[in-house]
Amino acid sequence: MSVSSPVALICHPDTPAAGVRAIRVDFERGCDGGLRLAYRLEGELDGLRIPAVATPLPPERLWAYTCFEVFVGVAGAEAYREFNFSPNGQWARFDFATYRGRVPSPVGPAPRLDIVRSVGALSLAANLEAACLPAGELRLGITAVVEHGDGHHSYWALAHPPGKPDFHHRDGFAVALKAPTP
Repeated sequence: MSVSSPVALICHPDTPAAGVRAIRVDFERGCDGGLRLAYRLEGELDGLRIPAVATPLPPERLWAYTCFEVFVGVAGAEAYREFNFSPNGQWARFDFATYRGRVPSPVGPAPRLDIVRSVGALSLAANLEAACLPAGELRLGITAVVEHGDGHHSYWALAHPPGKPDFHHRDGFAVALKAPTP
């Protein structure tokens, strides 16, 4: 497996994030083409709205709550895929043919999620099988949405395009991962 160094997500300057010290993500692409992401949110968790395990949320709107996300595209292609991972254990997948041009998503294997909440930290690991991902060199947009106790949201990413938060913008797909070699 090729292992990455941990990366730090950056809070969008228009969305203050009192109570969040850092969000870090480790990621690796396996020899089989699968992808593992391990998110770690550090801060004053009691001041954040974090969905409890097994608390149902609308699957189409996981991103409207505290949620970890990854956007996956292929270099040179318009199409991309979005995965949302909620601390409550739910997940969602959305496919796009063009920028925000959503198309039906084929059924694929469910990611395996491991969630741990401790004093001052929330960790979520997501394992995506190769069958969930496009073939070839991947471009990743690694992101998070944090809902604060007062109801406002902060938006975190490796890179933010100019203007309001927009995780779908290709300028945010800041990680390139080579295709696995057989």
